[in-house]
Parts: sequence; C-alpha cells; structure tokens
Amino acid sequence: MDRRFYIEMGKSGLVMPIGTDLVLREHENHHEILHDGEKLGRVIQEAAGRFGSPLAIPVMDLSLEKTALLSMLGVPADQIGTYHMTTPPTDRMMRQVQQGLAEDYEPRLAAQLDAIAWVAANTDLVPVGMTIGPFSLMTKLIADPITPLYLAGMGMTAAEEPDILMVERCLELATKIILRSLNAQVLAGAEMLFIAEPAANIAYLSPNQIDAGSDIFDRFVMKYNHRLRAALRAWDVDLFFHCCGELTPYMVKKFAELDPAVLSLGASRNLWEDAALLPRTTVLYGNLPSKQFYSDELMPLEAVQRATCDLRDRMAAVDHPFILGTECDILSVPGHEATLMCKAMGMVSAVGGNDPHKLSLHFASRYAGAHAVAS
Repeated sequence: MDRRFYIEMGKSGLVMPIGTDLVLREHENHHEILHDGEKLGRVIQEAAGRFGSPLAIPVMDLSLEKTALLSMLGVPADQIGTYHMTTPPTDRMMRQVQQGLAEDYEPRLAAQLDAIAWVAANTDLVPVGMTIGPFSLMTKLIADPITPLYLAGMGMTAAEEPDILMVERCLELATKIILRSLNAQVLAGAEMLFIAEPAANIAYLSPNQIDAGSDIFDRFVMKYNHRLRAALRAWDVDLFFHCCGELTPYMVKKFAELDPAVLSLGASRNLWEDAALLPRTTVLYGNLPSKQFYSDELMPLEAVQRATCDLRDRMAAVDHPFILGTECDILSVPGHEATLMCKAMGMVSAVGGNDPHKLSLHFASRYAGAHAVAS
C-alpha cells in the first residue's frame, strides 16, 4: 500500500488500542472461534469497529509458529508449551523442518488464514497478518538463551561453544517457519504484517557489550529480521514492527533500518524523544502502559485518560506521524474484563473519539468499514 496511507493515519489524531483479545473473550465460545476462520474474521472486524481502527489486527497469539515448528519435529502436542531444546538442532532436524514447510497448516494458523481472507473479501479494513519475530521465537525454544548470547558478546563463536550453535540453529529454524507463516498470510490477503519481536531487548542482549562494540544485536536480531523484511518487500506488503521490551536508543535506530510503515514501542520509551531517531516515513505507534490497565490501583481510568491526552500533546509538539495506542495488545484478564474494556474505550473517548471527517478521502474509504460496524 502507498506509505502515505499510514502517514495520513499518523496525522489524523487516530487513537487505536489493540484489543482484539478483549473483544474475542466477550464471546462465550471464544475457544471455538479461534478455530473458525469466518467467526474469527468477524471478531477481528468487530474489534476494529469497537475502537475505530482501519486496521484489522488479529489476536496476538505468538505461540502459533512455535507449535508449527515443534510439531514438525515430532514433539507431542501436550509438551509443546513447555518444551525446550537442550542441544543444537541436528542436520536431520533441520531437514525435517525444511520438509515440513510443505505440509498442511496447523488448525490455529489455518483459522487465522481464513480470517484474513474473510476480512479481505468482506470489509474495507486493511487485513493485517500476525507473527512472532525470529529472535523472540528462539528465546521460546531454549531454556537459557541469555548465557550463550552473553558468551557471543564476549567474542566466542559457535565452533567454540555448542550453546551458541544452538542459538544460531534455532534462529535459522525460527526464520524458516516464520517465512512460511508470512507467505501463507500474504496469500490469504494480508496487506500488512505485524511482526512482534518483544524479546529483542536489554533483558537478553547486554547494552554494555553493544556499547563496547559487540555486533550481537546485528548478528542475532537484525540479520534475521532483515530476511523477513526482504520477503515483505518482494511481496509488496507493509511492515508493522513491534517491540514492547526495554530498549536503548541504539536498538530503536536499528529497528528503524527495517523501514517499517509503523513502529510500535513499549511504555519504557519516550516516543517524543524516539521520534528524532526515525524517518518521517515511519509512523510511531504506542505506548500507554496497557499491562497495568487491569488494576485500578496501578492505572485508574482517570490516569489512562490523562496519559492519553499528555502523550497526544507531546507527540503533536514534535510533529512526527503518530498513532496513539497501547504498549502491546490488551490481553483479557479473568475478573477484570470490564475494567480493561473501560480503559481501552477511555483512551478513545479522552480525545473525543476518532472522527473520519478529519481524514483524507483515501483514508476515509478504508475507515468507513470499521466506522459502520461501530455505529
């Protein structure tokens, strides 16, 4: 899509919490919906309408690619959630995954593909795909990724340390399975891909080593994300890149090298300062502390609305294209559903709602589909 579409979104005053999971959990049969493409597509449309968003963003389920990968390796379904590799994947395992890329899609991913196709065929919304990033998937495959990453930052290599080889091979497998997922979602009709890379932060990668000249961020994060970005360029599909982890300015500038249409950052960042690190062709998204929304003690509604207005004003002052949203998707928490939805909607109402008349005709034509559902 023409990049100007997203820049217009960023200039329109749009407030767009990511709350698809909240809307999904309002349905008693939400487990069933996750496996039914049309029903899931309708929920995605409903969420876009609820929050006045032109983007149809799926549920942020970052387990799909891990499930696909480990299923190809023969890990029993009931062990996948807690499974970790303890030795580097063998050549046989690498071939096994390569062969598995041609197999049928797993039920949850198949439903997501059908949902994207339904949104593309039945709404004016921008169909968005969703996947975990390679580095974050790697951290889910290994019990202790921090130690080998630190050893690599000290200058050790995979030839010297098997755990570094394990990281590198898991990154290769992660990239293969993610590229398969991206390709399938693009074929289903996704015009934008939301790549969530929350683990690419200082909890896993030493900022001291990076400041001292180590290339670990390039080697273990950027190298593989650049491969995904190259594929999206070849398919003419836009990138919505997300990292809600704690970052340094260096890391933010590295993410900018991916040239995302939208860059989503967590609440640890001051977006009005990060705007100076990005080209104006990348729209900043975020970053209210939505992980605290469940608690009225940590983040009462009045604080949400004050923070919304404050962030809006700060970003207006730096005049960088910006969509006001959440630091991550707002996950439904049992017993706190009403509180979470109240605060998500409170963000939108704090600025008077999303007015389609403020938008260009091109933006409004996309926005109309979501607005019609909301009304």
